[in-house]
Amino acid sequence: MGKSHHPRKPPTGRTNLASCIVATVFLVFLLIIALIVYFTIFKPKDPVLTVNAIQLPAFSAANSTVSFTFSQYVTVNNPNRAVFTHYDSSLQLIYAGSQVGFMFIPAGKIQAGRTQYMAATFSVQSFPLSVSGQPESVGPTVTDGLSGFRVGPSMEVESRLEMAGRVRVLHFFTHHVEARADCRVSIAVSDGSVLGFHC
Repeated sequence: MGKSHHPRKPPTGRTNLASCIVATVFLVFLLIIALIVYFTIFKPKDPVLTVNAIQLPAFSAANSTVSFTFSQYVTVNNPNRAVFTHYDSSLQLIYAGSQVGFMFIPAGKIQAGRTQYMAATFSVQSFPLSVSGQPESVGPTVTDGLSGFRVGPSMEVESRLEMAGRVRVLHFFTHHVEARADCRVSIAVSDGSVLGFHC
């Protein structure tokens, strides 16, 4: 006698619904894991700028006007796990509310997690110490605090460094990142020495 074969029952609606629920829960779980990884590891961060030194290699003062060469040395840290490509960067020099110097910073790349040292040097054309008929923007006489040696009157300029670019995360997502460093620089009018700067 042959064995009887019972036909297989087609899946019911409940079985299909359960499969869909399991698949949905699994996809939601994967999405949550992906978001956690993105926001903890791959989330784009702005670069970190640190101004290390400011110098005036050349300085000239005559007839209440000054001209000089301005040099700024900066450390740029890329905290991202992807290359930082900068392409829209500049350094401005402001005196008494007016721009007296400007320089575009050439485009470049900083590798993931790396720090790069940059130097920017440009000439500042002669400009008057007095603006719009107001008294000269010079500060008080500064002494060295020990022997009382007089450094002479000082002027203050402001440097504005702006770096902008993009970080491409996982080779698919591109994010705009930027950083800025503003510094107030005190300069001796007598010889152009940098008395100090604060960023």
